[in-house]
Amino acid sequence: SPRLGTDKQQDETPSKKKFCIKAAKEHNIPEDLHKILENKVMETVSDLYYVNMSVVEMMCLDGADGEGIVSKSVSSHSDLIPGVYEGGLKIWECTFDLIDYFSEAEIQFTNKTVLDLGCGAGLLGIVALRGKAEKVHFQDYNSTVIDEITLPNVVANCINKDNRMGSGDDRKTSKPPSKRPRKAECLPDVLTKCRFFSGEWSEVSQLLLSSNKPFSKYDIILTSETIYNPDYYGALHDTLAQLLDKNGHVYLASKAHYFGVGGGIYLFEKFIEKRNVFRTSMVKIIDKGLQRCIMEMAFK
Repeated sequence: SPRLGTDKQQDETPSKKKFCIKAAKEHNIPEDLHKILENKVMETVSDLYYVNMSVVEMMCLDGADGEGIVSKSVSSHSDLIPGVYEGGLKIWECTFDLIDYFSEAEIQFTNKTVLDLGCGAGLLGIVALRGKAEKVHFQDYNSTVIDEITLPNVVANCINKDNRMGSGDDRKTSKPPSKRPRKAECLPDVLTKCRFFSGEWSEVSQLLLSSNKPFSKYDIILTSETIYNPDYYGALHDTLAQLLDKNGHVYLASKAHYFGVGGGIYLFEKFIEKRNVFRTSMVKIIDKGLQRCIMEMAFK
């Protein structure tokens, strides 16, 4: 099973609110795709490939982590360090709630432009790719997460010949991709649909909107467990407002409340209402254990 995070909380509440604006960066897909999966141990969950997080953490402690987020996370015994590390080394449980909801609600990704915001492992975006999305962009706060986790996961799912992207195949058993895969013929097409970004939301938004590269706003924005900290609500709201197409939809998965951090779905819903830009709808509530919810957002 994946290294699953069940509750985003901090061991200590910082006495001062620190706002760290991490500059945005686009991560190019390396030409040698073999290197991306080198020394990675792949596992499967919900029929998706993902790298074993514990192995990544060990490699990062051994020098593969330019940001030093793993050593900081270990030394502070925290899965969240505001402005430094925002939880992308774990797969948080609401991600799977949202994946299940895509099937239940028959959400269509065909020919859509999709953003996986606060992507971490990138599983939501990978599901969109598998659903024949036209473009899928991945964003995480930390560059280490994009390089060591998101990119390898996307590549692993693209080169797996037994479960081609867009095939709609739902096989339960499939072999992990070999460490030195042959270039699958589906590879160039699928990977050219993808772009990868790290940095703080408003910075990434500015980078996209001011870039020389052609950019069209997103039909669908997917985000899971990104509203744990109320300090970030303004930046998140503005990013969604700037990047979502006028007819687009946001699907947001969250716990009802994040203990120790203060955020939660109902608090964010009130924030949205006050801004009066989006209409919201609670499309699913899961009452097992700590309540979890899925909210749909669209422009008024």
